[in-house]
Order: sequence, then structure tokens, then C-alpha cells
Amino acid sequence: MINNEPIKKVSVVIPVFNEQESLPELIRRTRAACDLLTMPYEVILVDDGSSDDSALLMEAAASEPNSPVVAILLNRNYGQHSAIMAGFSHVSGDLIVTLDADLQNPPEEIPRLVEKAAEGYDVVGTVRQNRQDTWFRRRASRVINSLIQKATGKSMGDYGCMLRAYRRPIIDAMLHCHERSTFIPILANTFARRTVEIPVLHAEREFGDSKYSLLKLINLMYDLITCLTTTPLRLLSIFGSITALAGFALAVMLLLLRLFFGAEWAGRGVFTLFALLFMFIGAQFVGMGLLGEYIGRIYNDVRARPRYFIQRVVSSAPVTPSSQEKNS
Repeated sequence: MINNEPIKKVSVVIPVFNEQESLPELIRRTRAACDLLTMPYEVILVDDGSSDDSALLMEAAASEPNSPVVAILLNRNYGQHSAIMAGFSHVSGDLIVTLDADLQNPPEEIPRLVEKAAEGYDVVGTVRQNRQDTWFRRRASRVINSLIQKATGKSMGDYGCMLRAYRRPIIDAMLHCHERSTFIPILANTFARRTVEIPVLHAEREFGDSKYSLLKLINLMYDLITCLTTTPLRLLSIFGSITALAGFALAVMLLLLRLFFGAEWAGRGVFTLFALLFMFIGAQFVGMGLLGEYIGRIYNDVRARPRYFIQRVVSSAPVTPSSQEKNS
């Protein structure tokens, strides 16, 4: 079924963390790109606990008369995806575009996403062309994309690009999910009926350094594994089952060797001890795997802590949050 609902307003959500150098240009270019649209728009900047002057610049932009900018200030750093979810809780548009603050994905691509979404798509993803990242970042992104595709069964070319567009029902569905660790592109795809990807430009980073260090990339990998699937726990059970079966097969073989060829062929009981050891170790891994399955299910059910806490919202117009609480 094609979503033919007209797009009446566009909301652009941008998470910001220590981007004081790029913010003036980001706001200027984003507003210029959105001015080309035929419908109203708003630009929601979410400060993710920046330690520089990013919050002050955001407040200044949002305080200008008739400014389309809304500044949301979080009390500390919660991470990119939690900051975006905080922005989602205050959008008023029926098409929401997410964008990084580092200007590597040009804001000038926004009208293309809006045009594509108007064709009836629930989610419009993007694929970065001629990526300007380092070799390590490109390889890490390829590994993460491959992991996501195998875990979810959904094949999209570039899950790491945050320049994406979502219809409002997709955003509302995500806001009703309470996972502590949320990877927005994957979560959105679980609710979307029609998705599409378009190629977009990718520029070199002009200001500052990437906020994703090696440690943060490793943490992201573990978050993806734990929030996407319980496959590692099942692999533990499978490994234990194979080990136990191998130990049982070895014990049977040693018993037959002892019966037909004597104690020397069975290692005079030493190999039998190894066989029994393999069986018990395998049984332990099976038990650990099953226990992990149940703990994983409990973990999935009880993850309901707030993703973020909004300290202040600055806007030139009265701000009306969505149905979610401010500290949801």
C-alpha cells in the first residue's frame, strides 16, 4: 500500500556535539536548502551535552524573531541516536529528515529526500558516494553494514549515513519503543512498509575531528549485537551441543576400541576421561546458552529507562512537544 499522504511540513533533526565551528555554516546552509521547499519547515538542533559553545550558538539561532530553529539542550552526553530521539519527541512535521552536524552530508540534499518521500515511501535512506572518510572508517562501516544485514535480513546499502527521511507514523512508532540502546535506521525499517535508497554526495570534514573514536565504534558494534539479535547466545548453545556430541562420539568409539582391541587402543582410560570432560563441558555451554536466552528475553522486556533528559527547549515560538514526555 502506497502512502499518498501529502507532505505538509518538514522537520529537520540535527544532533550536535562540540560542533561550534561548523554550526553557523550548518544553520545557514540548512535554512537555505529548506527555503527551496514548497512547504513550511523547522530545524531542530539537539545539543548532546557539548562542552564548547555549541549550546550558546544554538540558543542564539533559536531566539531570533520568527526563526525556524528550535534548540533542545540535553543535560549531558547521551549519544547520537538518543539525541535524535529527543529531537523526534518535539517534531511537528509529517516528514522528518535527520542530518549530521559535521556537514559531510550536504544539507543541499534535503529537497531530494523530500521529493522522493513524496512518491509514497515511508523511509528514504541514502548511500554516500565517493566517501571522504579514512580507510579505517570505511572498513568499519562496511563490517557494521554487513552485520546489520545478516542480523535483520534487511538489505540496505549504507546504514551508517544519518541523512535520511521518515514519515511521521514511523517516528511515532519509534517513540513508543523503550529500548535503552536504539539504532534508528534499523528500528525505522522494522515499521516501514516501503523503503528506498538514493545516492547522495559526501564531503570531507572541514571542522574538528570525528566524534566516533575506535572505542566508540567498538561500543556501537556491541550495542548493535545486543539490541538486534540473541544470535551470540544461540551460537553458544550450538557450540556446547557440538562439543557434547563430539565427546559422546569419542566415548562410544573408545568403548568399541576397548571391547574389540583391548585397553591399549583406548589409552588405558585416559582418553575416556577426555571424552567425559568434553561431554560435561559441552553440557555446561548448552546450559549457559539457555540461561543466556532467558536473561536476554528478560533484558529485552525490562529496558525501559529514559533515553535522555531534556534540560531546556529554546524557540522563538511556543514549543508543543509530541505525545512523548520530555524525559521519555
